[in-house]
Amino acid sequence: MPTSLVFVDFLALGLLLYTARRHLPPGPAGWPVIGNILDMPSSYEWKTFARWGERWGDMMSVNLFGKHMIILDSFEVANDLLDKKSSIYSDRPVLHVSGEMIGWKRILVLMQYGPRVREVRRLFSRTLGTHSRLAELSGDLEKEAHGFLRRVAENPSSLTKQVQRFAGSSILKIIYGYTVEKENDEYLRIVDTAMDEFSVATAPGAYLADIFPILTHIPAWFPGAQWKRTAQVWRKDLDMMRNIPFEFTKAQMGAGTAVTSMVASSLGGDADPQRESIVKDAASSMYAGEHCAHLSTCARVDTVSTMRSFFLAMMCHSDVQKKAQAEIDRVVGSNRLPVIADRDNLPYTKALCWEILRWRPIGPLGIPHRLAQDDTHAGYFLPKGSVVIANIWKMLRDPRHYSNPEQFNPDRFLPREGSEPERDPRHIVFGFGRRHICSQLAETSLFLICATSLAAFEISKPVIDGKVIEPSMEYTTGTITHPQEFQCAIKPRSSKAEALLSAYERGD
Repeated sequence: MPTSLVFVDFLALGLLLYTARRHLPPGPAGWPVIGNILDMPSSYEWKTFARWGERWGDMMSVNLFGKHMIILDSFEVANDLLDKKSSIYSDRPVLHVSGEMIGWKRILVLMQYGPRVREVRRLFSRTLGTHSRLAELSGDLEKEAHGFLRRVAENPSSLTKQVQRFAGSSILKIIYGYTVEKENDEYLRIVDTAMDEFSVATAPGAYLADIFPILTHIPAWFPGAQWKRTAQVWRKDLDMMRNIPFEFTKAQMGAGTAVTSMVASSLGGDADPQRESIVKDAASSMYAGEHCAHLSTCARVDTVSTMRSFFLAMMCHSDVQKKAQAEIDRVVGSNRLPVIADRDNLPYTKALCWEILRWRPIGPLGIPHRLAQDDTHAGYFLPKGSVVIANIWKMLRDPRHYSNPEQFNPDRFLPREGSEPERDPRHIVFGFGRRHICSQLAETSLFLICATSLAAFEISKPVIDGKVIEPSMEYTTGTITHPQEFQCAIKPRSSKAEALLSAYERGD
């Protein structure tokens, strides 16, 4: 055979292999130049991505003006890429508006991987990384939970406000040693405002400037640049969240009155400006979180959304409520409220918490990853720089792992004769890759509120003028999703439960 023909054959084979290697995962066809920009949903993206997955499979790709986005619709694929290859999938995409202009790149959820990330994680681990450290925090959390129960019993219509207060005051105490004493607390307002803005600013496709960074140079006064004026206001709000509680702790330390907190223990003596900056980042990151439910989800935000989902689920599923209450009555009794140490002895109540996390995940798409180098999977080419999205919402409704996935059913996580428990949703809802240690705090807080509320209250749909008011089951869109506002009837289960709440108020 002539040498030239052999060379041509090898060249053709090499070209074929190269072409196959660069074969991207399937997805919508798109248009020249703009790609799939017109296909991208503007809200509830996870539902659209789930429908795409039914057509194109568990791994899809879209092209946004030449930039690739890889969407993962199954746990197995996400685990293979984001967990098993976390070394090349743990970076974060640069978000030019929310990250750079507003400044959220200073928190762990959007930090580029490097020494600063490792130091922030180390501070997290020292605060929350062991069972003994979480046990030390139990007393403060339980005290906050008792206050939550009393305030809800006094005014059930204030449920959402009390959920926000519990979540915010708990984490402010742990991070800064700050105690919330009253309604409408200024520190709570500062951090809640910034977190609400975070959810909007980091939603997929929120800003065209993330695709075309040159737009960030448009003057704020320019017609149509309202987004930039808003970003400037939100940057000030983030700076307030980052600085004001931190300065409170520093002042307390200077006066010798600081209580134990993450900031106080991390600063120690005379900290230099660089150290202070890292501790500030760690403190605001712990509040904002790396999707404790993948933001996974943020200790404060995760607790707010999941606690409200708990009350929504209980008013709609009285059979589940009664079964959990029977377990609590049997194990804990009626002379005290459940505590964190009871968790392992309350398997159904614990499973109920897992089902809350699965049923309505607070971060349906988590936080995006960025691929640090070219990769291949299942014969498809995944180019360096691709943004990788895990469709957590779809994975938690995958009928291959969850029977009747739309049904609210805690029993799915308990051993049954002839079948194993279904997949632990925490392996999905708390994200992939390097998980945030804060998830332990979020899960502990959720259990505490669920267990104590079940012990103390009957939760039901309200009846007004003889008519049962059905709640809306709709959730908001965005990076973080919440139940739409709903009415809820909440009353003490018995005179004994009412007496317990009064005793906790007196400190008996």
